[in-house]
Amino acid sequence: MPARLSRRDFLKCSVVAGITVYVAAPGNAALAALFEKERLRPMPWDPATGRIRYRTDATAKVTGEKLFSYDMRAHDLPGWPREQAHAMLLRLTQADRVYQGFDLSSLPADLQPDRTVTAADLARDGVAFPPFYGEDLLLPEGKTPAYLGQAVALLIWNDFARFRAAKSRLKFRDELIRWGAQTGPVERDPWATFRYVRVGGASAFDDDAYSSYKDTVLFPSGYKKHNPQWVTGDAGGKLDAQGIAHADAMAAELDRPGDGKLVFEREYFSQSIDTAAMELDNGNGWFDAATGTLHLVSATQSPNEIAEDGPRMLAATKFGVKRLVLHPCYTVGYGSKDHNAFPFVVLMAALYGGGRPVRLANDRYEQFQSSLKRHSFRMHYRLKLDRASGRFEVLQGRMLGDGGGRMNFSPSVCLVAATAAQSIYYFPRSDLSSTVIASRALDAGSARGYGTLQSMGATEMLIDEIAAELKLDPIELRLRNVFATGMKNTQGAIPAGLQRADEVLKKSREHPLWTQRAKRKAEYDAAHPGKRYGVGFGCVQKDYGTGGESAFAEVALSRDGRIALRHTGIEMGTGMATSQAAVCAQWLGRPADEVLTGETQWPELPMVATDDPWLMSQATQDAHVGNPRWTPNYASPSSASNSSYFFSHASREAARLLFTQGLWPAAQALWSQGFGGGQLAPLVARREDARWVEGKLSAAGLQPLSLRQLAAKAYELGLATGAVVHYFNRWQWTEAEFPLRDDPRLPLDGLALRWGDGSADGLGTPTANGYRIVERTRVFYPPVQRNNAGVVYYSAIGTIAEVAVDIATGHVDLLNHHSILECGNQIVPELVSSQLQGGVAMGIGHALHEFLPLYEGGPGDGTWNFNRYTLPRARDVAVWRQTGEVLPPLSPTDAPKGMAEVVMIPIVPAIANAIAHATGLRLRELPITADKILAAHARAEASKTQPPHATSMTETDQEARA
Repeated sequence: MPARLSRRDFLKCSVVAGITVYVAAPGNAALAALFEKERLRPMPWDPATGRIRYRTDATAKVTGEKLFSYDMRAHDLPGWPREQAHAMLLRLTQADRVYQGFDLSSLPADLQPDRTVTAADLARDGVAFPPFYGEDLLLPEGKTPAYLGQAVALLIWNDFARFRAAKSRLKFRDELIRWGAQTGPVERDPWATFRYVRVGGASAFDDDAYSSYKDTVLFPSGYKKHNPQWVTGDAGGKLDAQGIAHADAMAAELDRPGDGKLVFEREYFSQSIDTAAMELDNGNGWFDAATGTLHLVSATQSPNEIAEDGPRMLAATKFGVKRLVLHPCYTVGYGSKDHNAFPFVVLMAALYGGGRPVRLANDRYEQFQSSLKRHSFRMHYRLKLDRASGRFEVLQGRMLGDGGGRMNFSPSVCLVAATAAQSIYYFPRSDLSSTVIASRALDAGSARGYGTLQSMGATEMLIDEIAAELKLDPIELRLRNVFATGMKNTQGAIPAGLQRADEVLKKSREHPLWTQRAKRKAEYDAAHPGKRYGVGFGCVQKDYGTGGESAFAEVALSRDGRIALRHTGIEMGTGMATSQAAVCAQWLGRPADEVLTGETQWPELPMVATDDPWLMSQATQDAHVGNPRWTPNYASPSSASNSSYFFSHASREAARLLFTQGLWPAAQALWSQGFGGGQLAPLVARREDARWVEGKLSAAGLQPLSLRQLAAKAYELGLATGAVVHYFNRWQWTEAEFPLRDDPRLPLDGLALRWGDGSADGLGTPTANGYRIVERTRVFYPPVQRNNAGVVYYSAIGTIAEVAVDIATGHVDLLNHHSILECGNQIVPELVSSQLQGGVAMGIGHALHEFLPLYEGGPGDGTWNFNRYTLPRARDVAVWRQTGEVLPPLSPTDAPKGMAEVVMIPIVPAIANAIAHATGLRLRELPITADKILAAHARAEASKTQPPHATSMTETDQEARA
């Protein structure tokens, strides 16, 4: 391959808000390690079996050589000054009174910060958050804090020793802050409210009478005392009034269910937790005033966000920033580094470094005090069913989440919680509403599970309670109501492909942990006096993707047949770099030899996005489609389990185009060499006959050809040797027509190809690096109404949990668990296994261990660390006994499904249901701790001595509120 202008070999740029944006090149060993050059290894791949022995970063991980932005200092970065400044944020621990400044007089003179930055400095200099993060990057004096832990000042020291000593003296010192009048917490309207109403047709497969997808999602007409208000229902009125009329009718039916019907009403609570990412939030920024360049090293799952919003933030300041140089890095985050405000705080810090690079990095106390948390949710469900058949008829859900002090992704989490509540079940009629409030709690964001853990976990606990009342096997009740292929979800959309939750249920029902649970309980209880054995089950299906997915990918061949892959996705510990490399094998015969992730600049394919893909009108979209370089969304962050299905789509399509436009015609040319058309002439060899066998291409009995041979011929003939692609998915793939031989319509909206070595003429308009953009002639974007579908891509999993409960202490011992996952074709089975094990461990933590108080006494006071916050250890997760299996795909062409989030969910209700089986106690507040079990047991014992009283199945169970 000729020398190309890659991100890692020289600076590339684009311009945002008048500021040039660069992605930096490595210059020394440390930086090369950070940017994947020296620490990634080509994957040992067996052509005969197609198995990969270990991931690209395996050697670096096990030898401790894998570096993160947290490891980098100014002297590691080429061209940076060697002097490194260090900074900390001064944060508030109260949020009910007026902030009136701070006092650092307790610090001796030699430990005073070299630079102190306050809100007054930011206002003077025009420094503010991007709009997504709201106001008050630093809280000004005279205001009540919006939330606990809010930052009021940035303190910078020019050397580490003084910084370390000063920071130690300032920690846990509430008297540093001056307070004024007590005002009470700031009150605001909720961050979001969504309501989805559906009334099905005569059968599950007939058209709906009303649904969000067909008609409209419902939004409040306003808020009164911060509570959502709805229009008056009118069956003959506007669409929103019709929806409320249907909802009112369902509510009346739930109040008076009629003979032979049951209505179950329960309330559940899912707590706030810390994502506990091992890499703390951090960044290192240097503003070189002489050149107007700001350099930033930062941990993020969404580098494209910084590349877009960072320049806009800097352009509004008075510092004269002319260019922004980004260093995207490896990270780990579980969602906590997706649209996290911290990189923008580091940009602010860099502006005030006085020429020195400024490192701002949380310690663990600060991480608890400021990092994004999982939303707590309270869910109130009413479910009507037929007593005789056990068939569900109406589901009403009222969900209330706490989004904390900044909006972040609360509207999206709010929406997803409502659309996920149905889990694996079909409901002929449903009314599901979700509200996420603004509060003085810490910001809640895109933590793993994203609202679905909360709402689906509650649904699964409810189903078990219903099964107990009906005296039905819990899996049998699930099978009677399981969502089948072609049915509509609670938004009225038909999900993609075959729905396989029923297969998961049937396999789970046959597992020995389930079939032998009564026998095992009797034997265990007899052998362990004072302990109670139980088995529980949970089964869910979760969406993957966001409804606005997009990505770039490049797959390119060198003359000697080496494969290079570039991608916008970030490697954050999931093995994304490995799986994307493996995707290339389908079309190119082996995995990519080189993988670069976190790419933000794509001059080869200059696409442009102008509007919000979720909020734009149909008229706006229609007005743009005539521009062949326009797209509704530029690039997605690494989130929403999007790598296996969505990111792989880009890698696969780029590799496929290399094959169809380069390698296949090159193979035909090689096979046709010789008099009379060579070995090919007597045969019929179609493209669909092509097969890679042990790394060589053959078809219809023709001579196997190596990738080196094919690449050399493609270069010689000026065929495609590189492909850059872009896609957009709004719960449906965009398709476009391109003037290509054999590929007139593709599931892409942007394409650039390199022909030969890029120096000769070829199809398309020249752009960069020898590429030519092949402009689409027509494009077919999914209509914006498809946003109302909510979700259509699902993966399913069922988990059986085996527990023992000590009645004297309340301690729960997780003895064993088994999961059955459905995720299509696995790209790298070992990565699926690791995600399954890690996700289940996180779910166990949520079910039994992890908890953060939302307000006072919670992490906002700055005193929380792992001495107070309990993560599950190996002994807590049945590490040596746990098992899992994956359903085989339907065919070799099944797409891989996103599964990294869904695997953590069913273990939560499975454990709760197992505890109920063991003790007879239904605990509906997570986490289920020993003290809650003891309190519930005491209430149960006390109730045995009291006279019975009448209850109704429609009565809210008061135990849920305990």
